[in-house]
Amino acid sequence: MQRRHLLLAAGALPWSAALQAAAPRDQFDGDPFQSFQWPELKKEFLGPRARTVFDARVKVQGPAFAEDPMNVPITVATDLPGVQRIVVLVDRNPIRKVLELQPLAAQPAVSFRFKLEQASPVRALVQTADGLWHVGGTWVDSAGGGCTVSGATRADGSWSQTLGQVSGRVFAGLASTPGGDAAARLRVRIMHPMDTGLVGGIPAFFVSRLSVRDAVDRELLRIQTFEPVSENPVFSFDFAKAPPGPLRIVGVDNNGNRIDSKVD
Repeated sequence: MQRRHLLLAAGALPWSAALQAAAPRDQFDGDPFQSFQWPELKKEFLGPRARTVFDARVKVQGPAFAEDPMNVPITVATDLPGVQRIVVLVDRNPIRKVLELQPLAAQPAVSFRFKLEQASPVRALVQTADGLWHVGGTWVDSAGGGCTVSGATRADGSWSQTLGQVSGRVFAGLASTPGGDAAARLRVRIMHPMDTGLVGGIPAFFVSRLSVRDAVDRELLRIQTFEPVSENPVFSFDFAKAPPGPLRIVGVDNNGNRIDSKVD
């Protein structure tokens, strides 16, 4: 009888929670979220020999609960030196990779919105010059469904009239660096439906690459974006000092449509 009561108690737990309670911690490769997806994610997106460490210096900020699963705000930032790449992954999304940023002459930080299919860890994987990947994350709860619903401009048909249009602004003097230079932030919006391909009859259609260049055509940052990024994406990028403008935003979507616009 005692054994039967134990089984019933375990059955009262959510299935995933019961499995995780029974699994040894090293099965999660040290993951603080104890996610079964983490070892697979690391192997798929970083390679089997990648060196990783969970690091509190990689900050990922998002809502505890995503009221709108099609527009979940996330900010990633770190003060690690020598950052080469930032990769954002969502464990439980059907399309797990959200974006990859190469900061180049920008600060290692980005803010954006993305689509969330169900409650999940949201991770930032930051590679430094020594090849080590530093991992941070946050848990975002959600009623879900953000990846499998068409966006507003797809529903009303207006996307074709605004496709590829860019608007943005540079905000200078946000703070001061130790050297006395004024910090600056670029906020830019690209009009695009960002279809995931998971809605019946609508193939995947999304901005795939963006680059920000200054007035002398120096590349300041490079970003790859994928289907989970929200419709008409808005990105914020930070700089230690205001780059010489006007800035030029160039890119392409997965259908070959080009983006080329200036932002003052």
